[in-house]
Amino acid sequence: MPKPHRAAVDLAPLLDGSSAGELIPELARHGLQQLIELEVAAFLGADRHERSEERLGYRNGYRSRSLTTQVGDIELQIPKLRAGSFLPSILEPRRRVDQALYAVIMEAYIGGVSTRKVDALVAALGSQSGISKSQVSRICQEIDQQVQAFLSRPLQEAGYAYVYLDATYLKGRLGKAQQVCSRAVVVAMGVNEDGRRELLGLKVGDSESEPFWAEFIAHLKERGLAGVKLVISDAHAGLTKAIGRQLQGSVWQRCRVHFARNLLQCVPRAHQGMVTAALRSVFAQETAAEIESRWDDLAASLAERFPKAAALMHEAKEDVLAFRHFPKDHWKKVWSTNLLERVNEEIKRRTRVVGIFPNDDAIIRLVGAVLLEQHEHWQLEGRRMFSAESMATIPELGDTPALQALSA
Repeated sequence: MPKPHRAAVDLAPLLDGSSAGELIPELARHGLQQLIELEVAAFLGADRHERSEERLGYRNGYRSRSLTTQVGDIELQIPKLRAGSFLPSILEPRRRVDQALYAVIMEAYIGGVSTRKVDALVAALGSQSGISKSQVSRICQEIDQQVQAFLSRPLQEAGYAYVYLDATYLKGRLGKAQQVCSRAVVVAMGVNEDGRRELLGLKVGDSESEPFWAEFIAHLKERGLAGVKLVISDAHAGLTKAIGRQLQGSVWQRCRVHFARNLLQCVPRAHQGMVTAALRSVFAQETAAEIESRWDDLAASLAERFPKAAALMHEAKEDVLAFRHFPKDHWKKVWSTNLLERVNEEIKRRTRVVGIFPNDDAIIRLVGAVLLEQHEHWQLEGRRMFSAESMATIPELGDTPALQALSA
């Protein structure tokens, strides 16, 4: 008489109907375990104890792994190998950002701040009965280690000629009172000597004050930020003061997009279209001299009817046109923060589902994961923003009187 299969013996007590609630999860566990055994056998080229010339490796015990499913958490046994590693396809890790999003939402869910939308997402993620604090802690710890390693990594010794700084705002809970307030999320992006983009850092705080920005930039310098020749940002007072103190000797490029918005505030709505078109024509010129001339002509034409706009143009000229002292094929990508704005748009898209973050750590976890994913994508993509040859033509700040004056 054939000996009954072990799995059949394990399931037999559950078939009498007295443990019906355990049967379905155990059937799911058994089925998934069998799939894992078949996959590892194919991976090694031989089954357990099988002699085969095609064998590529040997087993070395098991490790436990919990899998969240629609029928609850299932404990699976993952084969270990003597050499190398094996991860079954059914346990392929979620993309890092999705893990971070999952962790943040679960943390909010446990904290009692869930909404109907969050509840629906929790169910869609396979946790209809909720999720334990130990699960959240495990997921958060894994993501936090990856994000913190990324945000504290040493920066390239060769330096970053161009650095972009910008901020976006998210809603979060603060303090014991768990009061909902706006949290400033600031991000730095740099272009290294090879012309490749890198996301350099992240900080979360109350506002874009000078001490806040200064602390952020100082931390970047501690990690190795150097060689900065042009800093691109908006004209937020706290930021510009921090740049002047922390990045002395660099040139500041005032974002032309933000400047255009500031300029239009000095012009009646009926005339804004005309001013926008005229300002755009400045940046369509081919040479630095033509750009300066067109800028001055526009400022003069505005002086009589819109004196505040003309005064703003005179005041901001050198800052908005700082790009003209750098290689021409770089102009379109260094005269605004648009490249970093696209990263901020991705941050907004990925964080929108959370709504209100339970704390700053949750913001850093999710936003940091977004930045890490984008950074890795840029590195794997291999594309340069600028050629290494053109990066080598960036002038030293003391090479021309104009640059020397701007960087003073």
